[in-house]
This record gives sequence, C-alpha cells and structure tokens, in this order.
Amino acid sequence: MRTTARRRQALETPRAAGLAGVVFALLLAAAIVLIRLGIPQGADAATGGGLPDPTRRSAVRAALALVPFAGIFFLWFIGVMRAHIGDAEDKFLATVFLGSGLVFVATMFAAAAAADAVLATTNRPGGLPAPPTWDFGRHLAYTLMVGFAMRMAAVFTCSMSVIGHRLAVLPRWLTALGFLTALTLLFVATNVPWAELVFPAWSLIISVHILVAGGRSRPSPEGTP
Repeated sequence: MRTTARRRQALETPRAAGLAGVVFALLLAAAIVLIRLGIPQGADAATGGGLPDPTRRSAVRAALALVPFAGIFFLWFIGVMRAHIGDAEDKFLATVFLGSGLVFVATMFAAAAAADAVLATTNRPGGLPAPPTWDFGRHLAYTLMVGFAMRMAAVFTCSMSVIGHRLAVLPRWLTALGFLTALTLLFVATNVPWAELVFPAWSLIISVHILVAGGRSRPSPEGTP
C-alpha cells in the first residue's frame, strides 16, 4: 500500500504542479507587455515616452507587481520539468538547466528593479525626468530584460530541449520548437521588439504538454489492471 501511494504521488506531482508553468507563462507575458507599453523604445522614448501619463505609470506598476509572482511560479515550473524528466536526467545538462533558470529569475528581478527606478524618476516634482536619468534607467531595464534575461532563458530552453530529446521525454516537435525558441531568444530578441514573448509561449506549450502527459500516465484505480 505504501509503495502504491508513493507511486501515485510521484505520478500526480507533475499534473498537480504543472499549472505553475501555465501561470508563469501568463504572468511573464503580461509583465512584458505592460513594460513594453509603459516604458517604450524608439523615437518617443527619447523625451520620456509618455511615462508621466498616469495610464502608463499604472501599466508599469502592474508589471512590477507581477514579476515577483512570475519568478515564484517559474521556480515551481523548474521543479515540474525536473519531475517530468525523472531520475534519468543528465547531471551536466541538469546543472546547466537549473543554473540558467536561477540566473534568469535573478536577472528578471534586476530588470524589474531598474524599471521601478525609471518609474520613481517620473514621480518627483517637476514632471519629466532628466534625460540622462531617463535614458540610463530605460536602457538598463531593457538590457537586463532582453540582453541578459532572455539569453539565460535561451540556455534554459535549449538545455531542456536537449534533455527531452536524449531521454525521449518530449516529442520531437516540442524539442524542435524549443531549439527554435532558443535561437530566437539568442539572436532575434535583442533587435526585434516583442520577440521575447516566444519564451512564455514556449513555457505555456510545454506546461500544457506536461499536464496532458501527466493525465495519461495516472495509475488505474485500486483493483483494476
């Protein structure tokens, strides 16, 4: 009975916790969209980009409120992935997978802190922030988010795809999608706005796959073959 209960718990864990990946994907996508809308890039960003507008300030505040929760659910998402892989995971790839995930969370938190600093400069008396302050905060936030966090996300995605391919725990189309996502995050996201949304999209797809796979692998009721 104890052995059966342990096996049932091991099989149900990915399905029960798999929702963490779905929640993470939705929270991260919402945070990216709100930051993109609240702190724009391009020509209109040179003069403050309209951030003193209360609507845009509210968008950035909402994004900053979502980032910590996205990071928490991402840690659960890492646990779900490792539970889906099982004990046969490669130690080298597993270390890269876990390390890149932790660095991604830390870098996203730093990007959120930089965005919060940009927001704080617009709340001082006098209206628009000083151009050097605005440019520094804006560039720092986007460099951390797009230049560093998304590249760590690319390493995370690539390592997971390699593990899934070598251990045959992921279908071929999903591993191919992971490699394509990693290439996009590495070489496209820094030059194409909104391209970083491919990471939460990949996270959502793989989370749904784990949920479906966990449901199919659930044990039969007691007394049935």
